[in-house]
Amino acid sequence: MSRSLPADPLIRQLVQQSRAAQMSRRALLAGATGGAAALALAACTPGSSEGPSAATDVSDSEKIVRWANWALYLDEDDDGNYPTLQRFIAESGIEATYNVEIDDNNTYYGRIKDQLALGQDVGADVVCLTDWMISRLIRFGYAQELDHGNIPNLANLNGALRDPDFDPGRAYSVPWQGGFGGICWDVERFPNGFESVSDLWNEPQMKGKLTVLSEMRDTIGVIMLEQGVDISGDFTEADFMKALDVFREQIESGQIGTVKGNSYIEDLQNGDAWGGIVWSGDVMALNAEIGYDKFAFALPTGGATLWNDNFLVPIGATHKANAEKLIDFYYQPDVAAEVAAWVNYITPVDGAREAMEEFAPELVDNQLIFPDDSTLANAKMFRTLTPAEEQSFGNAFQSVLLGA
Repeated sequence: MSRSLPADPLIRQLVQQSRAAQMSRRALLAGATGGAAALALAACTPGSSEGPSAATDVSDSEKIVRWANWALYLDEDDDGNYPTLQRFIAESGIEATYNVEIDDNNTYYGRIKDQLALGQDVGADVVCLTDWMISRLIRFGYAQELDHGNIPNLANLNGALRDPDFDPGRAYSVPWQGGFGGICWDVERFPNGFESVSDLWNEPQMKGKLTVLSEMRDTIGVIMLEQGVDISGDFTEADFMKALDVFREQIESGQIGTVKGNSYIEDLQNGDAWGGIVWSGDVMALNAEIGYDKFAFALPTGGATLWNDNFLVPIGATHKANAEKLIDFYYQPDVAAEVAAWVNYITPVDGAREAMEEFAPELVDNQLIFPDDSTLANAKMFRTLTPAEEQSFGNAFQSVLLGA
């Protein structure tokens, strides 16, 4: 049975905010979600911290920069143009191309890992990937060290994000956006909503219409949180496997219909999925594309995952200085605010909230963009796994997907 509206005021607030997403935003979904279902776990290619040599930077002679990113992740107008990127081009004289190429961290890595290992150009001068994948690329020596002198606006980086364990001092990476892994549902089919991940498992009407993320840390993470495990702490293999058992049960019973990367958006839009474990900002953008508040998003009562995607210059990129200028541009508070107002993800740029007050004051208290301490208390970042854990847990997750 569907549940009554969440009793917790914070969860109820997030649900209401998701239903009030800005309809002025438009997302060009057709063809924007990249590849099909992301079910393959790319092997963790062995590497060293030294890695291949960085490519020669030809930014001075070639005024171009190629940016690979996820769908629904940059401000877009009704004609499919990117207003802030056009401003960057006009102000810098650098011709920037924005390519929606990333559907899932593992599948993207699987496409480029052989080129990375050889120090070759992967077709992008800057990519945006999630913390754990950034950690892998840095560990293997597949990233170029950034020149902070070319990124003076990095002074606007939120202090809490300045010194992550995978990249002390942000030598190789800079945050792009952050967000939550939580739950969503079709409010027309389930007007009373849901509070927890278990509510999705226990809803008979959701059988086969439930989509979950192929990002292991989000899907298994929210299950672990509901089981009382602190995913940011020193949890054990047994803790992980207990959550994986729940995931396997829901796959085998048919309750979960699909496991996908960013392309789950298409399933929600065309009615193949009615709800699931998803990323926060996607629901906002999808509602804007549909034209009304068809889907609601909430942080489950057990807890949500919290993550960041980050800029990184691949080892074979030949326009590093141009990429650094791009990063610097997006660390201007007014630009960061414009992007955040469209994508509805957490901006890492201090001053963006004050800038947003000038053109979208109704959004400055949106907890999906500027979460306060009480919201963040209900979300956890999945801790950095050891290489052995990453391999073991990833293989176990993959075995469920393959029906082993």
